[in-house]
Amino acid sequence: MSESAELAQIREAVRALCADFPGEYWRALDRERAYPEQFVAALTKAGFLAALIPEQYGGSGLTMSAAVAIMEEIQASGCNGAAGHAQMYTMGTLLRHGSAEQKARYLPDIARGKLRLQAFGVTEPTSGTDTLALRTNAVRDGDYYVVNGQKIWTSRAEHSDLMLLLARTTPRPPPDPPSPAGEGRVGASRTAGLSVFIVDMREAKGHGLTIRPIRTMMNHATTEVFFENMRVPAANMIGNEGEGFRYILSGMNAERILIAAECIGDAKWFIAKAASYAGERVVFGRPIGQNQGVQFPIARCYIAMRAAELMVREAAALYEAGQECGAEANMAKHLAAEASWAAADMCVQTHGGFGFAEEFDIERKFRETRLYTVAPISTNLVLSYIAEHVLGLPRSY
Repeated sequence: MSESAELAQIREAVRALCADFPGEYWRALDRERAYPEQFVAALTKAGFLAALIPEQYGGSGLTMSAAVAIMEEIQASGCNGAAGHAQMYTMGTLLRHGSAEQKARYLPDIARGKLRLQAFGVTEPTSGTDTLALRTNAVRDGDYYVVNGQKIWTSRAEHSDLMLLLARTTPRPPPDPPSPAGEGRVGASRTAGLSVFIVDMREAKGHGLTIRPIRTMMNHATTEVFFENMRVPAANMIGNEGEGFRYILSGMNAERILIAAECIGDAKWFIAKAASYAGERVVFGRPIGQNQGVQFPIARCYIAMRAAELMVREAAALYEAGQECGAEANMAKHLAAEASWAAADMCVQTHGGFGFAEEFDIERKFRETRLYTVAPISTNLVLSYIAEHVLGLPRSY
């Protein structure tokens, strides 16, 4: 699969940067559940986390395909792009729907790393992926909104200066009545009443904002966040009040495409690791890779990865062309996550007991890639989306 010379150069530059952060670096962080400050700083300095910010704001002004190449190569090099990937896609809501003053105020500092916009406050304990059921509310009080509620799985909140927050500014409307045909699709009234704010967490911490880390099976720096009468300037609302759900949708497509690219990179790492080991490991007088029982699982994973890679590239191409890509972004994320998880399992099986040893890095990457069959959207919701919006089947939830 050929790529432009520009993308090839980007991949080479990412690989060179990642070479300074070998397995030992990540294993040490994993033991302490520490945030990779040096790695994120290096990505920022190189301009990779500002890939999608236009040059007029100090960013790299690259395409989604270039951003895909960056995230894929980070993972394929054995590193973990989750520590900084939100910096690439969260700012999209600000870029597309923010005012000229907001963009001029925040984007240049985000591009050069002076500000980190890593936190995305959407998911709540009671609503999960049912975003329209969120309860965090923001009530207008003069030149401010007063926010009360809670978010969960807000990753990197402890390491971010700004948060993109989705909150309810009007009461939740009653459900739309089902259509005569019984489709029961989401109408405009269900998505109304949600607004997006930029929260300066440096000012809010200790003044209505509380962050509590959640320890998980992988080192993901995720948290739960509590809001108690937290005041946010009305000038920090992005776009129009009540239209926030629409604003974050394009950002969600970007998120799914980039995480799909990470999964492709993971799958490539696992496949390369397994193929190398199978070619060198000798048991019963012959390399284990000579046995079809070992060959075939590796080959199947390679085929699945390449197929998923094509969908990721199609979704990226549609996104950068400004075309509707919801179905493709969801399918890319689904296929890539399934491919990376299958490759992870295969890699452990190929290595046998060594697959569980910390020094091989397989068990760490195994835990990290498992996340993406669940987040940022679960497999079942992807299937429901395709069933309803592509195949025209009745809405199931």
